[in-house]
Amino acid sequence: MKPLVLITGGHTGIGLGIARELANAGYALALVAESATDCKSVRAALTELATDVHYYQHDLRDVEKIPMLLKQIESVQGEARTLISNAGVSVKARGDLLDATVDSYDFVMDINMKGAFFLAQDVARRMVSRPEGTYQSLMFVTSVNAEMVSKERAEYCISKAAAAMMAQLFADRLAPEGIGVFDIRPGIIETDMTAVVKDKYTKQIDEGLVPAGRWGKPSDIGSVVLPLVQGRMAFANGAIIPVDGGLSIKRL
Repeated sequence: MKPLVLITGGHTGIGLGIARELANAGYALALVAESATDCKSVRAALTELATDVHYYQHDLRDVEKIPMLLKQIESVQGEARTLISNAGVSVKARGDLLDATVDSYDFVMDINMKGAFFLAQDVARRMVSRPEGTYQSLMFVTSVNAEMVSKERAEYCISKAAAAMMAQLFADRLAPEGIGVFDIRPGIIETDMTAVVKDKYTKQIDEGLVPAGRWGKPSDIGSVVLPLVQGRMAFANGAIIPVDGGLSIKRL
């Protein structure tokens, strides 16, 4: 039986880039997101990937239903040996942080932090209850905004800084159990989320913002995640891995 990886938000964007890499490497996938099962992006992802891929509709804000979700996955595909906590949202409207609303703040934090935390917690509980054997891991896809300020989307930056601390906490708790935990920090990646600022960032990249001189692709994230899932970086537990073309390098 193929080892199973649970990916939140795995049917689009960065999540789909990760899913492609893992499917090609022989992993079974459980894709979890809020989108309806019959929506276009879900159908396209399931068609593209492989027969060992299933989709489960779940709103991360509904933390009470997490045990039900995991039981459903286990009944269909077995136990997930890796969780890739990738699903996330941006602010409802970019603008002056002095105008940020409670509604937007709660929306971002409920998904990017609260939902992610309690899903990871339940997955981790199941992992530590299993006998030693196959390598297990948690990956948190945070952002360079865990440290780099974007003042027009304050609540997003706050959520990613919190998620980065969450990754460190889980790494410290789970290292004695032999469970790897990693913080993956994408930079400017070409996805639907960044489409609204494509012209702005393309201009800045052309002017030297990103040393690599290009937009990142979801496949760039996938290629980094694969060796982590395979356990080839097990002793780097708790590592923060920027995947940003050098964006976060401190430069004069």
